[in-house]
Amino acid sequence: MSTNEHVARNEARWNDIAPEWVAAAEANWAADEPRWGQWSIPESDLEMLPVDMTGMDAVELGCGTAYVSAWMARRGARVRAIDVSERQLETARRLQTQYGIEFDLVHGNAEHLPWEDASADFAISEYGAPVWCRPEAWLAEAHRVLRPGGALVFLTHSPLCSVCEPPTGELPIGDRLLNNYFELYRQDWKEEGVCFDLPLSGWFRVFREIGFAVEDYREPRPSPDCPDTSRIVTLNWARRYPSEHVFKLRRD
Repeated sequence: MSTNEHVARNEARWNDIAPEWVAAAEANWAADEPRWGQWSIPESDLEMLPVDMTGMDAVELGCGTAYVSAWMARRGARVRAIDVSERQLETARRLQTQYGIEFDLVHGNAEHLPWEDASADFAISEYGAPVWCRPEAWLAEAHRVLRPGGALVFLTHSPLCSVCEPPTGELPIGDRLLNNYFELYRQDWKEEGVCFDLPLSGWFRVFREIGFAVEDYREPRPSPDCPDTSRIVTLNWARRYPSEHVFKLRRD
């Protein structure tokens, strides 16, 4: 485990709030198809996962309760997953036993992956490493463990959310521009932990420097019948502005 201050703080925070995510974990493990992000966008719309993952080596970076890893295992992948919160992993292990789905779960930090170079075909993260890890660190590690031609897909909040978040951390956020877009990087939210974000140009710069090509980019929007369940933004906000985005990358 890294001794970086933000890693230790985020680990403590997620261990504290892990019980709040048990019900969502159970629902996602039981779901008949993947649904993504704050607004439960169906897999048929976002196409985050290959349809057939038979024989693929896949990794999840910041897996939480590992329901994404379970979806990949059901599609035939050999899966390894990592998360900073041991209590989140305890929930994942219980659900592995309940559903009879086995894959490797590692307590660790996605900025320092324990896996060998060029050992994976596919990597994914949904609100995991892209939020809680330094972008240049976790992306370099993802690139290292992917084989040439391997894919990385991740979903996280839009930088527009970061620009509109008040310094007090009060949620849901409003529609005022409060923070410097071009200087986005680390956001320190005291009790909430430490988050990271970049302007779009910053994400593309890091991809280019590390060696990822962008194959697709999506900005999901909630459906007309979507419930207003997000704690970050209101449903009306997300219908007017991008609250999330998806990158689909390919390793050189």
